[in-house]
Amino acid sequence: MRIGITCYPTYGGSGIVATELGMELALRGYEVHFISYANPIRLDPDTPNVYYHEVEVSNYPLFVYPPYSLALASRMYEVAERQKLDLLHVHYAIPHSISALLAQQMTTSRFLPFITTLHGTDITLVGTDRSYFPITKFSIERSNGVTTISEFMRQRTEDFFGITQPIEVIHNFVNCTLYRPDPEARAKGRKRILHISNFRPVKRVNDCILAFAKVRPHVDAELVMAGDGPDRGPAEQLARDLGVAEHVRFLGKQDHMERLIPRMHALHLPSETEAFGLAALEAMACGVAPVATLAGGVPDLITHGVDGYMEPVGDIDAQAARLTALLTDERLHDRIATAARATALKRFCTDLIIPRYEVYYQQVCSRGSSGGR
Repeated sequence: MRIGITCYPTYGGSGIVATELGMELALRGYEVHFISYANPIRLDPDTPNVYYHEVEVSNYPLFVYPPYSLALASRMYEVAERQKLDLLHVHYAIPHSISALLAQQMTTSRFLPFITTLHGTDITLVGTDRSYFPITKFSIERSNGVTTISEFMRQRTEDFFGITQPIEVIHNFVNCTLYRPDPEARAKGRKRILHISNFRPVKRVNDCILAFAKVRPHVDAELVMAGDGPDRGPAEQLARDLGVAEHVRFLGKQDHMERLIPRMHALHLPSETEAFGLAALEAMACGVAPVATLAGGVPDLITHGVDGYMEPVGDIDAQAARLTALLTDERLHDRIATAARATALKRFCTDLIIPRYEVYYQQVCSRGSSGGR
């Protein structure tokens, strides 16, 4: 099967999942063509059966805003025709699903189905914007298949948009061979807490600093902040104001999280909401105990008190108490970390999740142009 994948090629979770999915499919013998305006961050060009097609957008003086969605549709069509694609799989509804719909309508030689995967903010933020609501709803309803990454996202989409067509929940996944514990690396130096995000308001980055300031009096710990975004500056200032700046490291964007995460002892994910919590899953696969918020799709991943903790959004004291306990009680840490790794192995490894996409692809393609939705 030949599959075209389109995603945002940046550090967001949707792009990471789409890229990892494409590479896993390629290793299973699929021919995978990435179609985007830049090479996806995690795309390994040495992976067999993987190809990249850049979308070029012309900056004519007439255009105040370059028409990326139209350029993307044209490129999708060109690649689909030239490479004889069987399916388009777009990640993030706007504008990718609309572009896929246009490419489908341009393809007259055969029926070209497309699947839309909803990842979170395309529904919770972009889709709820009044100016985008109609076209987001339209793009979902016209998709030949729709998947999302958690029960929370499925329910949110159905309730908000009044979607009646089936939405398949296929959870995010992790390569449990690549993401694995490294006890020797973890044993070196101080205790370390990790935060990974795009440093946007929904991630509540300042809560990491506030909680860490409460942890420091009890344990000689270090806070490692991986990622970048608009809230990095305020977080750095808050660390200085609270007197913990020398114990906080801002690493910026990182390409090889599988090397960084195993060195950590705990992950702090204090988000306002999470569609799933990919950062927590990657940490769990590495035997890093997660402390997250009881929000969004996180309960699909973490069982409170078993393989991690979930506390209310904004409850800095409760989150700090969990982090402190994990860093000061070795038996507790080992129990939670071991269970976290077991959860990743038993429920979210690539060998369990990727076959679900394969089955879904076959179902969508077998429907044909009639009854395709």
